[in-house]
Amino acid sequence: MALSPSAAERVRLIAQKQGKPAILRLSVEGGGCSGFQYKFDLAEAPEGDDTVSETDGAKLVVDPVSLDLVAGSIVDFVESLGGAAFRVENPNAAAGCGCGSSFGI
Repeated sequence: MALSPSAAERVRLIAQKQGKPAILRLSVEGGGCSGFQYKFDLAEAPEGDDTVSETDGAKLVVDPVSLDLVAGSIVDFVESLGGAAFRVENPNAAAGCGCGSSFGI
C-alpha cells in the first residue's frame, strides 16, 4: 500500500492548514453500496500495530484489520469536474460502486 505523489502532496497541504502531522489514516468499515467503504482521517501518530508507508514526506497508516482488505492498494488524489477526492486503487476489490468510496471482495 502506498500514497501516490499527488495524494502525498494533498495530505501535506491539508495537514499544514490544520496544523497536524502529514499522516493519512485509511480504514475500512462495513457499509456502502458494495459492502465495505473507505474512511480517511488525519492522524496525530501511527498506532503501535499500524502498517506505515511514506511518500514524499507524507505517511499512510492502516490498522491490521483494514490491511487485509487494502493490501497492495495505491491511494491517489484526483481532481475532475465532479470534484476532488482521494481514490483507492484496490487490487483486492472484486466489485466497486460508481462513487469509488465503497467496494466488495
